[in-house]
Order: sequence, then structure tokens, then C-alpha cells
Amino acid sequence: MNGDTVKINSRKFDGSIGKSWNCKLVEENGTLLVFVGEFDRAINHEHLGLIKRGTISYEYYWLDRWYNVFRFHEPDGAFRNYYYNINMPPTFENGVLDYIDLDIDILAANDGTYSILDSNEFEENALKHGFSDDLRLNVSAAVYELTLMIKQGEFPFDR
Repeated sequence: MNGDTVKINSRKFDGSIGKSWNCKLVEENGTLLVFVGEFDRAINHEHLGLIKRGTISYEYYWLDRWYNVFRFHEPDGAFRNYYYNINMPPTFENGVLDYIDLDIDILAANDGTYSILDSNEFEENALKHGFSDDLRLNVSAAVYELTLMIKQGEFPFDR
């Protein structure tokens, strides 16, 4: 399976696809799946600004965790930033990885500074969809775990 092209679907809470892209699977290690992809066009992102065509994305997904991690590198290979999505644990079947994005994101620099983004969007959708207390607890735990990993420089943030 390593080296195979995989489709990744970021879904909204209602199951509809928000974004979809292709990556190459480069590592499977227990519940961790690592992919690498390349932006085929420039994208203007609300929080990341201009992401140039050719930007490389190393993507870390755990099948048993409530988050994923993106490590972006400029087209010339220079490190750009980390971006974390809080999401329900993904599924991986028949060359397709699916996850439900829960809106909260974390943007981090290589020096360990970070910003938590879109908390208001999470709260709006929590009300709209009636998120359970259990889901809210898992989201809070994921944010806590990620911020601790960032502060301590743990994998995949080991600088």
C-alpha cells in the first residue's frame, strides 16, 4: 500500500464532503498513517494566506485520535508551518481516508508559538447539530493534547 495514491475526504458533520484531495501513502505505523501531497494550484487560505502551487504537505492521521497534523513546506523545501485539524477519528478503507472536520484548527510555527482558530465556528455547529457532551470532551482533550505536544516539541513537532 505504501506509495499508493489515496483519496482524502474532509467531511462536514452532516457527512457531506467539504474538501477532497489526493496524496501518496508513505508510512503505516500502527494507527498512524503518513501521507505526502503537493498542491497542484495556488490557494488563498483564510488563516494561512497564499499557499503556492508546489507546496508540499506532509499529513499525519491517527485512526484512534481526534486530530490530524499537516506540516507544510514551500515548493523549495523550506519549512512553512504546521496546521492541525480537530476531527473525529478517521476511517481508511479501499484507498480512501475519510474524516469529519470539527472546525477547530491550530496554526503553529516552528518555534512552538501557536493560535487556536475557529472556536466560534465549532460552537455554532455544536448548537446547530447538537454535539454530545462526549464529543465536546473529546474535542477539548484533543486541543489540550496538541497544545502540550507543540509546547514540548513532541513528534511530529520535534523541531
